[in-house]
Amino acid sequence: MTEGKGNLRKGVGALEKFQKSVNALLADLESSPAGKSKVAAQTVSRSSLSGQNACFAEADGLYTQYNRVHESLVTLSKSLGDQIEYLNLGVHAAAVGFDNVDDDTRRHFHEIQTRLDTEREKAQAEKTAKPEQPRSDSKTGSAYDDLGDS
Repeated sequence: MTEGKGNLRKGVGALEKFQKSVNALLADLESSPAGKSKVAAQTVSRSSLSGQNACFAEADGLYTQYNRVHESLVTLSKSLGDQIEYLNLGVHAAAVGFDNVDDDTRRHFHEIQTRLDTEREKAQAEKTAKPEQPRSDSKTGSAYDDLGDS
């Protein structure tokens, strides 16, 4: 039986090493330009593309698609941070024993799990939803109107 305990200790040591790697990765992500606060702050205003209220259909289409992609990147960045933190909390719980995890850590773990589950369900619903029919904007007739709808 002592062999089993030794293997368990090696496993915990490996988890602790993994946890340190995850912590370093999370710190690198947050301090990089891909950090969720930095990605969210990088926006472009519509007027920067062709001036305020200027009728320029291609600029409108580009602005719309930029915002769609930007929103997706912000969501992805937040989700990645949540997933890394979720793994970190799970590794910590495995290392100290699930019964030894404090209530705040458990609550935080479950909050992240709920957010990730909600994101996954939303993505699955969007994926299975009937794709929109190509549309033509009669006002602008822009070539960019349907970008990203496929």
